[in-house]
This record gives sequence, structure tokens and C-alpha cells, in this order.
Amino acid sequence: MNPKNVTANERGVIRIYGIDLPADQIQLFAGRPQTGGDDPWPLHASLGATADLNEDSIEIIDVEALGEIGLAGYLTLGNGVTAADVEPYRELLTGVQGHVAIVFSSAFKGVAQTLSPAPPLRFVAAFREDAAPPTFEALPDDSAKGTLSDAPRKKPVSDAAMSGRVATIALLVMALLVWLMIKIAG
Repeated sequence: MNPKNVTANERGVIRIYGIDLPADQIQLFAGRPQTGGDDPWPLHASLGATADLNEDSIEIIDVEALGEIGLAGYLTLGNGVTAADVEPYRELLTGVQGHVAIVFSSAFKGVAQTLSPAPPLRFVAAFREDAAPPTFEALPDDSAKGTLSDAPRKKPVSDAAMSGRVATIALLVMALLVWLMIKIAG
């Protein structure tokens, strides 16, 4: 997986970027400008994203606030990354200080793009969420059991209804013939 390439159908990728800024500048960097003008969003610009981002799918975390869990624990316990995937990066993740931006696939809104991160962002690592394989188990309720043959059949058309349809068609044909005869005679 190349963490710079985002595909249109990407799901479950978690990218982690260190933010090399003092703590008092993090909120200004990470927050989307509230003005209606063309003020750039510093995080968006530093990420090098070419399309709008869903800010609800980006987390800014002070690594020290994670305490003993640390960044590795946050990924495994809170974001569904397997411990086996995190283990080779444990030392790297433990060494991360300050704030990080955790960018989930959904932040890209399904738009394919190539990221070009620039300071103050520094790429740390990328992981995949552990998605459980789909299982196909029997439905638990007895009302869900059965086959299509158990479904009620359509009620057959009664003889009276069929006779009424035939009579209606016959009357329409006769009315058409009378109209033609009047048209020809006139």
C-alpha cells in the first residue's frame, strides 16, 4: 500500500502524520477556517490533498494524552488495527511526541488523489483496519425460514371476472365497427 495514493474505493486505511508544531498552534493548523472566503485550511494544504476533505474523519490527538495506552494501543484498541500489524511499528509509534493527525479513508470522500504531505506534517505510518470476513449464518427467527413455494399463490381469475373482460372487449370491438360503418356511409 502506497500511503500517498488514495483510490476512489479505498476503505479502512488509517494514515498517521506527526504535526511538527508547538501545542499552542495545533488548533489553528487543524481547524477549518470559519470564514466564507478563500482562506486555505492549513491541514488540507499540508496534506497535499487535491479534493475537499471530511474533517469528521480526521482526528488530532496529543500523544501524551493517551497515557500508557500510547499510540499503538489507540490504534489496536480504538481503531481496529490488529496487534500483529502494529507490532513492527511499535518502537516508531512509541517515539512519536506531540500531536498527530490520524486520517481515515472516509476523509477523502471517495475521491481518488495523490497526497503530497509537506511540513509541518510528517508521515509516520499507515495501517489497515481489521475487517472481519463476512459470515453467512442462519437467521435466528423461525419466521425467516421457509421457501418460496410456501408463499401464498396468486388467486386465479374467476369465471365471472373473465366473462366480464371478454364482454367489455366485445363491446369495444362492436362500437368500433359501428363507428366505421357510420364514417363510411356518411
